[in-house]
Amino acid sequence: MNAAVATAVFGGFMVLTVVLGLLAVRGRRTAGRPGGGGLTEWSVGGRSLGTVFIWVLMAGESYTSFSYLGAAGWGYNFGAPVLYLLAYMSCGYALGYVVGPMLWAYARRHGLVGITDIVAHRYGRPWLGAAVALLATVCLLPYIQLQITGMGVVVSTISYGAISLNWGYFLSFVVTTAFVTVSGLRGSAWVSVLKDVLVIATLGFLAVYVPWHYFGGYGPFLHRIVAEKSQWLTFPGHASGGLGQVWFATTTVVNSLTVVIFPTTVAGYLGARNADALRRNAMYLPFYNVLLFVPVLLGMAALFVVPHLSGAGSNLALFKLVVDSLPAWAVGVIGAAAALSSIVPMAVFMLVIGTMWGRSVLGARPGGPAGATGAAEGGERGTVPGGRQKLFSQLVVVVAGALALLLTYTAPDTLVRLSLISYEGMAQLVPMLLLGLVWRRLTVHAAVSGLVVGFALVCVLVFGGHDPVRGVNAGLVGLVVNLVVALAVTWLGPGAKDGRPDAEVLALEDEFPRREGTAPRGGGVSPPASR
Repeated sequence: MNAAVATAVFGGFMVLTVVLGLLAVRGRRTAGRPGGGGLTEWSVGGRSLGTVFIWVLMAGESYTSFSYLGAAGWGYNFGAPVLYLLAYMSCGYALGYVVGPMLWAYARRHGLVGITDIVAHRYGRPWLGAAVALLATVCLLPYIQLQITGMGVVVSTISYGAISLNWGYFLSFVVTTAFVTVSGLRGSAWVSVLKDVLVIATLGFLAVYVPWHYFGGYGPFLHRIVAEKSQWLTFPGHASGGLGQVWFATTTVVNSLTVVIFPTTVAGYLGARNADALRRNAMYLPFYNVLLFVPVLLGMAALFVVPHLSGAGSNLALFKLVVDSLPAWAVGVIGAAAALSSIVPMAVFMLVIGTMWGRSVLGARPGGPAGATGAAEGGERGTVPGGRQKLFSQLVVVVAGALALLLTYTAPDTLVRLSLISYEGMAQLVPMLLLGLVWRRLTVHAAVSGLVVGFALVCVLVFGGHDPVRGVNAGLVGLVVNLVVALAVTWLGPGAKDGRPDAEVLALEDEFPRREGTAPRGGGVSPPASR
């Protein structure tokens, strides 16, 4: 009976998710609307999302199944080191206050719809956009697998084992693919609203309920942690394997730099209605991160309630408490919140991979001039028509999701490792993208050389079991070497031969005025209206 009730509640929310995704694009397909139902509307919401939708969308990307499972698991296994989550996200939002409007304005001015578009335009090389799409896909596919795995674990647990892990994985793929293929970024934003309502409500409830139910209040709970589990409250935590202060600081630095150029974050930037929406968003998002303390605390509470979890089983610390003490309908609601925390980020990851391939790989015509100012919805000159790009992108979404599902069945891995590999690899795009948009002298040879060396070094360190390196995050080691190589090649290698003016290549300050409607300084050209 418990399994039937919990599964029915959970199933109702999944149906509502698909319906919301489909309703999001109702009436958006007419030619008179921004994007006209084409690639721009599908991939970046027609560049028309306001502060609220951008906030819930980007919060959805940061609050994933890892927050329910991995954060609680890290709290259970290690303790204090898991607080790197709050540190790097807060620092990343501060950087996003500057970086978000810069990327938004640059992409809007030149009719670009993603990170690969931006790179190809900046360096005038269509092949570079395709290469970045391939590299980013390698880093993002494991992250999709992470979300599929997370949702499978949630579904199996809240159904009291009635639904197997394999069916949970498949359900995750079907629900996400069903709405993101049709509704794109706007559908993800709408579903994020439902997700955030459930997340805030369920975590707020659990933050009060669990300590009182099991310990009689926060006082006895915290006193017991201090008395019996003091290692969990200091660095390097319990049995952390080197996750001390140096690791914490370096991971915070590299992840905060990476999160602002992560393809899914950039998709959120480009979907904004104006730059001010992004600035407000950067100020509001840290408040959402306060919720991350809840699964961490609950993970440590589980040390006393279910003390013998080990390996991947520790990721179930929070849900062991939920299933053990709550009625079935409440288990179903909390399971739906956790599942939506998998679905929303997974949808954006699949959408970004589809856009990168549909636009920069399958949608590019070899030999077409790169970096031309965007024409109509058909995209840049040198690309296939926008309608076909959107179709290609939607097909890639299905293929990417299916491939990630296959990897979940055949090559499962731990939640945290998958997430860290994605960030450490994507960190190597920081010099190519951010430095390249503000420094004209950075050449394509230098940017590519740094990227190749940095990414190769990260792979050697991570897969060779040398992460962290004397306590230092391997991603930061790779990023420093990446930057040194890029600067050396810039100064010693062949000079730049790009004859385009600075306004065509760089992200200039006069391109994005401080307030919407304010005249640009320095005689710059105002961004065109949203497509």
